[in-house]
Amino acid sequence: MPVTRDAVLAAAERIRGRVHRTPTFTSRTLGAGVRLKAELFQKTGSFKVRGVLNKLAALSEEEKARGVIGISAGNHAQALAWGAAAEGIDALLVMWASASETKIAATRGYGASVDLEATDPSTAFDRLHALVAETGRTLVHPFDDPVVIAGAGTVALELLEDAPELDTIVVPVGGGGLVAGIAAAAPDRRVIAVEPRRSAAVHDALAAGHPVPVVPDSIADGLSAPFAGTNALAVLQANQVESVLVSEEEIEEAFRFVYARAKLACEPAAAVGVAAVLAGKVEAGRVGIVVSGGNVVAETASAILARR
Repeated sequence: MPVTRDAVLAAAERIRGRVHRTPTFTSRTLGAGVRLKAELFQKTGSFKVRGVLNKLAALSEEEKARGVIGISAGNHAQALAWGAAAEGIDALLVMWASASETKIAATRGYGASVDLEATDPSTAFDRLHALVAETGRTLVHPFDDPVVIAGAGTVALELLEDAPELDTIVVPVGGGGLVAGIAAAAPDRRVIAVEPRRSAAVHDALAAGHPVPVVPDSIADGLSAPFAGTNALAVLQANQVESVLVSEEEIEEAFRFVYARAKLACEPAAAVGVAAVLAGKVEAGRVGIVVSGGNVVAETASAILARR
């Protein structure tokens, strides 16, 4: 199923009233035309609930009865755990031993079971496929399901309602689901995917013309996808989405900026779009920057804030 603007509009109707309409802020320090879409204020702290709710609404009763399964460093895990609990669906989340303890605890707190047999993101996907075959659960993919992608794209609809003058949207990227949804929702806008240099699944896939494996190793753990999604990549290629990489130092500087100047307690993954603008890799014109999510570990935040 192709991801189109119509699919995003349909998703917006499907999830209306079930998600927060997150605010859009100005940031004159970044530029007079810059807007920050504060998606870290979304339920469970990130945009992920949009795609999850859209997907769960599309499942048959038989698919729901089998239970759902997902994989995540934390934000999709929390979103699926929360969404499944709201629907009365049993949920199992595959995470990995080095994932944030805070995000693991939150996922369990929402009522899901968590599997931690994998050691890293790459082996976690092998574990996911084995568990899908073993349990028969319905997969809710974090970034490569067209229905999930369409739900994520509703972020752009709200942003452009608040700031229709924007000509560019800057998006933090892991596996490509959010940026693909935004590109589908806003085909008449310039869309820029921003990734950590040390976690560049989409950048490498765009360069190669197909998904390639990467080994994520960035402080922006929310973007730790070991490959780009095939469906997501097709949308990015069709919409000529651009790619920008930022360093760990640039991410940390942006994190401190967002905390001190925008007063947003985001996680490092949410600051990468701001990092691209601060570093001059994206012009600060009429630009909307997605800031998602807000599930930062206190120790990580304090360590970054202490560094100058």
